[in-house]
Amino acid sequence: MLNVKLDEIESIVIFEPNGELSEADFKYAVSIIDPYLEKSGKLNGIIIHVRSFPGWDSFSALITHMRFIKEHHKKISHVAFVTDSPIGVLAEHISSHFVSAEIKSFTFGELEKSVKWISGDNDE
Repeated sequence: MLNVKLDEIESIVIFEPNGELSEADFKYAVSIIDPYLEKSGKLNGIIIHVRSFPGWDSFSALITHMRFIKEHHKKISHVAFVTDSPIGVLAEHISSHFVSAEIKSFTFGELEKSVKWISGDNDE
């Protein structure tokens, strides 16, 4: 299951996976994000907040995830991986070659810090 929280004031979406990601999870995310993008044109950022990466429940879920990235990456300014998993740092380095967003990793406990980074409030 994928919890999706849209903060329209900050223009930030927080993804919190709880178990393996499914095709339905990404369709659910699209149903929340796309109407907002139609109104605003962009998101300041997406935060992936998960202690450890759960993976996908099927190959089709992985493909749907890749399609989601392809269709949305140009409308997102920042991506924050907020996780204790080593995949966060790896994703930061690999993703920067494929998406136009600025990408940064944070530890799982730094959710608020990641929101401030996306919002441009870095006076810590």
